[in-house]
Amino acid sequence: MKTLLYYFFKLVVKTGLFFYSKKITVVGSERIPKNEAIIFTANHPNGLIDPLLIATHLKRRTNFLVRAAVFNHPFMAKFFNLLGMMPIYRIRDGVQQLGKNEEIFNKCQLLLKSNKTLLIFPEGTHKKNRTVRPLSKGFTRIIFKTLDNFPDTQINIVPVGITYQNVSSYPSKSAIHFGTPILANNYYDKQNINKSVTNIKKLVSNQLEELSVHIKQDENYETTLLNLNNAQVDFTEVDKINLLLKRNEELTQKKRSVNYAFPLSLLIILNSLIPYFIWKILSRKIDEVEFVDTFRFGVNTVLFPFFYCIQSLVMYVFLGWKLALVYFFTSLLLILLYTKLSPTPPSK
Repeated sequence: MKTLLYYFFKLVVKTGLFFYSKKITVVGSERIPKNEAIIFTANHPNGLIDPLLIATHLKRRTNFLVRAAVFNHPFMAKFFNLLGMMPIYRIRDGVQQLGKNEEIFNKCQLLLKSNKTLLIFPEGTHKKNRTVRPLSKGFTRIIFKTLDNFPDTQINIVPVGITYQNVSSYPSKSAIHFGTPILANNYYDKQNINKSVTNIKKLVSNQLEELSVHIKQDENYETTLLNLNNAQVDFTEVDKINLLLKRNEELTQKKRSVNYAFPLSLLIILNSLIPYFIWKILSRKIDEVEFVDTFRFGVNTVLFPFFYCIQSLVMYVFLGWKLALVYFFTSLLLILLYTKLSPTPPSK
């Protein structure tokens, strides 16, 4: 039953992402091992949207570690557990909470021993900057503990680069690039743990810098990003953008595209006043730009269809089922057309 619910909600989330995203590009999924243990190591620019995007575009069922704060509400905790999410505690959650990580790490070992998959964000925190940040060693600890306890387990590390055209705006484009599997067993030396950690982190970091747009975090970062934004580049064309960065080419500024789909947005707002204003109220309480997409996606996926169902029910009572169905599917079609036809908002 739990498995059926997992795949049901996975379908719901994937459908929601289809309506929410202008385009989702997936590259390299054919590289993913089919029957062996895998730790997916991804960069982390965009809150809970990151694990949802990756998990819904994998054929294999995936478990993933996310920050414990999202488990504070009991109902949400049960829902996240159903989706395969596990809480990871940090010092900011309270020193007394750190002990709970040992239980989570043990669970991760059993998953890998059973040739399951695990998704981890080794940067430790989310941040929208277009830079691969230094990786923590937590994921190597899980790998090494698993190999100590279950030495016959073959553990593949698959780096995942995720890139957005604009982290905080709707609709946006995104790209998921799966890297070349790294067999962790080949880089684990019990006699030199520090070297093993350093080598694996370097291998993963090097791939992530190729799999996502990586601008060096130095004194030129803001200028480089501004030039790319002024040139209206498509950041989801990861290989092309990284090549431009390596060549340090001068870019031509371009004018922003006219949003000819804007009238559709007015129709959608008029047709969705209640969920639209609920979103506006909620958006004022979001203090991290990396969580804007997460909350907006949740509102779009839950409140808007629910509201259309209520209005369709009212129409059914007074005007019959045919007009009610036409109204419901027209409402969804308007959102889909706006999402797919609108120009991508400029990056910030």
